[in-house]
Amino acid sequence: MDFQHRAGGKTGSGGVASASESNRDRRERLRQLALETIDINKDPYFMKNHLGSYECKLCLTLHNNEGSYLAHTQGKKHQTNLARRAAKEAKEAPAQPAPEKVKVEVKKFVKIGRPGYKVTKQRDPESGQQSLLFQIDYPEIAEGIGPRHRFMSAYEQRIEPPDRRWQYLLIAAEPYETIAFKVPSREIDKAESRFWTHWNRETKQFFLQFHFKMEKALPPPSCPVPPMGVKRPPPLMSGLGPRPPTSEPVPPPPPGGMHLPPLPPEGPGSAQMPPQMPPQMPHAPGMPPPGPVPPMMRPPLPTEGPGGMPPPPPTN
Repeated sequence: MDFQHRAGGKTGSGGVASASESNRDRRERLRQLALETIDINKDPYFMKNHLGSYECKLCLTLHNNEGSYLAHTQGKKHQTNLARRAAKEAKEAPAQPAPEKVKVEVKKFVKIGRPGYKVTKQRDPESGQQSLLFQIDYPEIAEGIGPRHRFMSAYEQRIEPPDRRWQYLLIAAEPYETIAFKVPSREIDKAESRFWTHWNRETKQFFLQFHFKMEKALPPPSCPVPPMGVKRPPPLMSGLGPRPPTSEPVPPPPPGGMHLPPLPPEGPGSAQMPPQMPPQMPHAPGMPPPGPVPPMMRPPLPTEGPGGMPPPPPTN
């Protein structure tokens, strides 16, 4: 047989596939693709009978394998029956009214300006806690509306650059504008007696008072104790030690100051007297005695010469 001149043929190949083989190969590819994308176990019309074959309850068709059923679901007959079933169910189902949305009536007021206010700083004499008392006047407040308040962080507002050291107290009441007070960002005591509000309907005044919690005081720095075997360094010599308490007063200096004796005249034949120490004031009882005179304050020693002592006479 001449395979060389056969149309579409090649020596060593299986030849050209027929139309039935091409359809079978196409259905297999569709089945593999449908198995990857469609879960037939969730199909309400898919059923497996006692004979091991598969049925379509919608179209009443019989299929030998899952691929055949998946190919049927993509066909025109199955799609037409699906559309017909959906139209029938929509016609028979009673019309259910849509749930009504809850409408919230928005109250609109014309702002008439800022209210008058008064802020008082206080300190509790017993606990020492700092507090702020706010008094807001609302003489033309709307009927049935009470003032509201809340605390706002510095990062929630857009008026000033955020600063973590401050927070804001907002108070609002229609038709007045909302006012805010800038207070320190400290922890607020929410106890019943430390945080309270009062709305006086007769005088149209709103009162609010809160206390700041006491900040923990830092303990005083203590001197470290040296370990065992280590000597403590001596204290710095900054002068004489503290004077002991004495019952007798220190005598005042003599009037006119202290008078020193005149020095003897110096000459070649005069002997220089040894230098005399300046008189010292008697120390008061209870005072420590004076210490030795430093070397730099001592008087100079006598030297030989015209102003010194003559040499001894020679002996025969």
